[in-house]
Amino acid sequence: MSTPRTANPPAAPHRAAPLTAQLTALGVERGGVLMVHASLRAVGPVEGGADTVVRAVREALGPEGTLVVPSFTPENSDTSPHFRARVHGLDAEAREAVRAAMPAFDPATTPAPSMGRLSETVRTSPGAARSAHPQTSFAAVGPLAPAVLDGHRPDCHLGEDSPLARLDALHAQVLLLGTGYATCTAFHLAEYRTPSPPRRTYRCVVRDSGRHHWWTYEDVALDDSDFAALGADFERSGADIRTAPVGSATARLFRLPTAVAFAKGWLPAHRGAHS
Repeated sequence: MSTPRTANPPAAPHRAAPLTAQLTALGVERGGVLMVHASLRAVGPVEGGADTVVRAVREALGPEGTLVVPSFTPENSDTSPHFRARVHGLDAEAREAVRAAMPAFDPATTPAPSMGRLSETVRTSPGAARSAHPQTSFAAVGPLAPAVLDGHRPDCHLGEDSPLARLDALHAQVLLLGTGYATCTAFHLAEYRTPSPPRRTYRCVVRDSGRHHWWTYEDVALDDSDFAALGADFERSGADIRTAPVGSATARLFRLPTAVAFAKGWLPAHRGAHS
């Protein structure tokens, strides 16, 4: 007669202090500026959930540190992949109904559900601020938040008049916490810094003088379809990329300017080869 199998007991939830210790050992700078992309599912169960992870990151940064996250809102655009996926298979009338129901962007209240729980937790944290771009805003908390977020031009998603350029100038670190390079927003700044980048038309719903209206503008054609391959080559390049477990996730930490400089050389060579 076989012995019944005993299920493995569930892992104990991660706690703030050990997560902070792991982040510090990884190299998160106390008093620094840090942009985070995170998958809390990869981090595993955490006592207190996303609030605890944010607290752990902020403890590693210290009171003089600044935490930054993307708080993008493709949900209020009819030129985004998010919209195309949402209306796929719908007839013209149903597509127009979806479009008509889109709310206008409000930096104070518009959620960013596609950015994940950590991003939303930072955005709604006491004292947090948010940049004003209706599609690619960033949220931040910490003393340098205004320096990162102010002056985000509405016709510049992720270029020289965006928080990415401010992060570059501040030599910010990037933390990929359980996510891969496919989500590495920093690479987009390199798209603006390549010679004659292609441009396209974008459209989204904004509020002007209390009224909702559609706004059409032109900007660099953003393309993250090859960021995973770009990131793999970045790792093989010998750049200073630190890798270690944080919670149950694999975390990667590197300087934003290092990633942007590598991507600036990589993009023209690889995209040109396949154009």
